[in-house]
Amino acid sequence: MKSSDATILGAYDAKTHFSELLERVAAGEELTITRNGTPVARMVPIRATGSPESRKKAIVAMRQLASRNQLAGLRVKDLIAEGRK
Repeated sequence: MKSSDATILGAYDAKTHFSELLERVAAGEELTITRNGTPVARMVPIRATGSPESRKKAIVAMRQLASRNQLAGLRVKDLIAEGRK
């Protein structure tokens, strides 16, 4: 069955044709899988979430943030003990 947004198919058909469905999703198609007529899952292509350059910038920013947030003079053992009080 085809809707305007995604192809809809039952769980049995999805199981039977899983490899074919993976190919369709890899090509950009979105699928909705139903159980007894009720939608229970969606198969959607994974889309890139940014360029390698933007990911590198994000990593640098996280490292800089982490370097500013030191637990100077604190020990994990002491923090755990304090939390148990």
